[in-house]
Amino acid sequence: MLEYDRKKLGAYLKDVREQAELTQADVSQKLGYTSPQFISNIERGISVAPLKTLARMIGLYKVNPESVVKIILESQRKLLREKLTRSR
Repeated sequence: MLEYDRKKLGAYLKDVREQAELTQADVSQKLGYTSPQFISNIERGISVAPLKTLARMIGLYKVNPESVVKIILESQRKLLREKLTRSR
């Protein structure tokens, strides 16, 4: 399972959504969700966005996918480092 800092990614997604001048309701409607709560949970780091949903969000916000990849890889690196260090 892919582990990453959900709060950091969520904060980034919230920031780029706001820059795109979209509300959580706008995004949930465009993605086919009945409630903006799912988007809120992703942005607060409570829920993990499925990769397909994450890709669609990136498209809606018109951001470079590499910025999301970078956030995920940085947190993967940090988690791996922590786990390897604890195992000694």
